[in-house]
Amino acid sequence: MATQNDPFGRNGLTSLLLLLLATMGLPAAETPSEPKSVPRMQVVPMPYHQASFQRDGVELARYHFGPALHRPFLFPVIGPSGRSLTRMGHPHDPESHGHHNSVWISHHDVNGTNSWSDAGKGKIRHKRIVKFADADNGASLIAENEWVNGAGEVLLFETRRITTLPLAKGEWLLAIDMDFKPKDRKVTLGKTPFGIIGVRMAKTIGVSDGSGTIRNSEGAVNEKEVFWKRAKWVDYSGAITNDKVEGITLFDHPDNPNFPTYFHVRNDGWMGASLTFDGPREIRPGQTLRLSYGLYIHSGIKPAEAINATWQRFTKIRPADG
Repeated sequence: MATQNDPFGRNGLTSLLLLLLATMGLPAAETPSEPKSVPRMQVVPMPYHQASFQRDGVELARYHFGPALHRPFLFPVIGPSGRSLTRMGHPHDPESHGHHNSVWISHHDVNGTNSWSDAGKGKIRHKRIVKFADADNGASLIAENEWVNGAGEVLLFETRRITTLPLAKGEWLLAIDMDFKPKDRKVTLGKTPFGIIGVRMAKTIGVSDGSGTIRNSEGAVNEKEVFWKRAKWVDYSGAITNDKVEGITLFDHPDNPNFPTYFHVRNDGWMGASLTFDGPREIRPGQTLRLSYGLYIHSGIKPAEAINATWQRFTKIRPADG
């Protein structure tokens, strides 16, 4: 209460503060605004150089890009059941196949440098995250990498975009788009079946260790028929629990230079798309090699018609330049 000795009582002090706010051009009270819509699909930065791709707050995949790694990779890759459909390393040879990092990008011969194996001297070095993007219909990150030889010299600059898109019934689509540019001299990706994308399936999905089945777009089944054959896609499906079958289809893109690619696929649970199985590929200064691959993470053993429909969708989502 204001008094003669206290002219700025509670009411007087409030009036003084309101007058001061008005003089400063500040509102006395903010009107609450409507909250913005929360995107269903998000990519969330995590500690220790990781990023989590999520749908409605539930993780679908995680990107690892720490400085101590031989190469960035994605693990886990989670199916509709909530379990990872990929694993780290070969189930029977974890030491010499330690480079089987779930889903990874690398190549056995980059100007003679082996970036495929952990025993090789080449590395794919993360440089920076350029952008994270969230939306209801998809989330993505853009990263820049440097492919270096054993002496640490940069051979290739890579811009990589990883995108997750939601599908019905807990299924989803993972798209990996890459632009490669040489630093200052021609780079040759040598003839080899090892590169440029690999997928190591969960042990129980493998044909040898579980109940798995391999199929390709041409109707071939399992390693004997699929190994080193051209196809638009290869699907690897099998049991992930005692009562659930799930799988991953690896998509080639029609704009890739050797489409339809040769697939390197084994009954032990591994599959990869071989960019240079049929011969070396050169990237000259001023040129860009653009590549796109997709992974369809699904339930059940999908009919070929359903896989083809999702492959068609994948071919239409390639991002524009820049």
